[in-house]
Amino acid sequence: MAVLGSPARRTATSSYSSRVSSTLKRRIVLGVLVVLSLALITVYFRESSGGRLHGAQGAGATVLRPFEVGAERVAAPFRDAYGWFHGLVHAKSENAKLRTEVDKLRQEVIQNGTAAQENKTLRAQLNYVSGPRYPGDFAAINASVLARPPGEFEQQIVISAGKAHGVVLHAPVVTTDGLVGDVTLVTPNASRVTLLTDGESAVAAVDLQTKAVGIIRHGSGGGLILDRVSKDQTVNDGDTIITAGTQAGALPDLYPRGIQIGKVTSVGQTDTSLYKDVQISPFVRFGSLDSVVVLKSLRPTPSLP
Repeated sequence: MAVLGSPARRTATSSYSSRVSSTLKRRIVLGVLVVLSLALITVYFRESSGGRLHGAQGAGATVLRPFEVGAERVAAPFRDAYGWFHGLVHAKSENAKLRTEVDKLRQEVIQNGTAAQENKTLRAQLNYVSGPRYPGDFAAINASVLARPPGEFEQQIVISAGKAHGVVLHAPVVTTDGLVGDVTLVTPNASRVTLLTDGESAVAAVDLQTKAVGIIRHGSGGGLILDRVSKDQTVNDGDTIITAGTQAGALPDLYPRGIQIGKVTSVGQTDTSLYKDVQISPFVRFGSLDSVVVLKSLRPTPSLP
């Protein structure tokens, strides 16, 4: 057994020594190559552009250029094919997305058309008559401002249009910026307009974004407030406030729906108050009015039973 065991141990020792020697040689060669590379890099960066290493680099590039061109020509069809397939896949994806959007829009058009037809049918069945619509149901009577308020607390103006021009009592008065007020006195050739900022003015209004309703009144600080807005309604800073109008054709509101009034500047509320505190900045600059438009209704005045 000693004889048989001895050769086995010698074979293992010989194999281990061979592996160690081979690994050592590879490490020595690797170290030499690293040192040589560092030396060549150092010499390359220190020599001038006309040095030997730069020349060798240029010669190598010249020799390898045909192979580079050939490789580029061989790879070009594969690259173009990849680009074509990639573009095709992208186009198909976009096409499917657009088809989905078209189908969705088509369904919305059908639904809107159906709703409009049902609305028309219901109106006919109920003999429903809506209130006047702004500006389609009104004619414009242009007038210049003859007299402005003499004092801060006098919120009235005199305009150059009266009965002879078609102006009637309580006709709404506007500018391109929004609601000014209403006609409170009419003469043959002139009229008096009470401004929206007057302490006695009150206009039913609605938040264009949230549909919260309230009443526009003169505020304590000289501006406007949206009064009577319950706490369960939502009003946000920057919302646009317009006239609410009415949907009752027999009892139309003084102001038609849709005339812009102003923008919400602040919203607050207290625990003791029943309503929100909503401040409004009017779009109309009441202190610099030069001309206004009186709205004349094109609808016949309804007669009360």
